[in-house]
Amino acid sequence: MNLTTQKRLAADILKVGVNRIWIDPERIDEVSRAITRDGVKQLIKDGAIKAKPKKGISSYRSKKIAQQKKKGRRRGPGSIKGAKGARKPRKEEWMTTIRALRKDLRKMRDNREINKSTYRKLYKMAKGGAFKSKSYMKTYARDHDMLR
Repeated sequence: MNLTTQKRLAADILKVGVNRIWIDPERIDEVSRAITRDGVKQLIKDGAIKAKPKKGISSYRSKKIAQQKKKGRRRGPGSIKGAKGARKPRKEEWMTTIRALRKDLRKMRDNREINKSTYRKLYKMAKGGAFKSKSYMKTYARDHDMLR
């Protein structure tokens, strides 16, 4: 039997979607004879037509994932989003490097491993980005006989 009209009317009356309308399988004949709004309203009152409850969304999975993240899981390369420079900006990277180089240069100058003019030269080179780490800078100074 085609009950599309009855379902549509019931959905309109109950203010729910058509898919949430339930019709009692034992009273299908009775429902199919109801062609007016009043007829459908009467059937709703009698309990032959009802609105199914809303389907909820389970939060089990999201809670489980949150728990795992709390433990430090799910942080592999597949989870990384954004560019390399988005997670640690280039400027921050540079600041870390240059601070380490300058600290090392100061230490070398104070310990008399290099003189003032060498210190100034290496300082300027570091500022220019000539060295990518402290070990590179020390190797450069050793190779160019800048150490005392």
